[in-house]
Amino acid sequence: MLTPRTHLDEVSRAMEHLEGLGFSRPLVHLMDREGDSVGHYRRWQSSGIQWLVRIRDNPQLTYQGSALASKTLAEQLTYHRARTVQVQGKPHEQYVGEIPVSVTRRSKPSCKKQVQPSVAGEPVMARLVVSRLFNEQGDMIAQWLLLTTLTAPTADTLVLWYYWRWQIESFFKLLKSAGHQLEAWQQESALAVAKRLLVTSMACVTVWAIAVSPQPEVQQLRQLLIRLSGRQMRSKVTFTYPALLAGLETFLALVQLLDSYSPAEIQTLSQTLRSVMHKNV
Repeated sequence: MLTPRTHLDEVSRAMEHLEGLGFSRPLVHLMDREGDSVGHYRRWQSSGIQWLVRIRDNPQLTYQGSALASKTLAEQLTYHRARTVQVQGKPHEQYVGEIPVSVTRRSKPSCKKQVQPSVAGEPVMARLVVSRLFNEQGDMIAQWLLLTTLTAPTADTLVLWYYWRWQIESFFKLLKSAGHQLEAWQQESALAVAKRLLVTSMACVTVWAIAVSPQPEVQQLRQLLIRLSGRQMRSKVTFTYPALLAGLETFLALVQLLDSYSPAEIQTLSQTLRSVMHKNV
């Protein structure tokens, strides 16, 4: 077994461990572009691991004997409409195309301490599956280049799986960089981290429920939370998950305030604040 040198080596060890647990159904491992690694493709292939990875635009794939950039191959595909999906609460049309390819290029092992020579290996037979999302105006807003060794599911099913996986990114963003700042937590025990993770996950689920609900009263709540967040939205964007989370925090504090003070007390405190501000002007 390889000595772990990168996070993908650790991921590979975790995948191999999961494969050995004897689940009743076969596992499929879905990864974002950080999983686009030829050396690991070959490692997974030798271990019998099934995977679906979003790849970058430039790596070359071999099709009918020619090595072409993945984005170049994507332009040559024939696409069909797969379904309507929701993005930022708005309907978008998803179109799908696919082509059989192989990965024949040399791998470039990553090591922090020294440069590693490139390594040749066995071809990896795969499918390039491309998903394109179009908004109501017909503009393409996203393109996913997906590589997989799976043969049985249709391309429509594979892009749906990745769409579901991409939804998880919103959760990760709230946890890590746009909400709860998970990577800055200072809890020292696994139990303490688990408890905090449970509470923050509940908040994220609440934000998701607010974001996807079609009920008029929830839509009004969504608008209020955006106002309370103080965040500016880009053109034609009505909300973002980080803004909803920020507004929810303010709203919950406001609700607690209203539960703790009567309207008359709040009015008195407001007058006190105005008096202090007037004296300091």
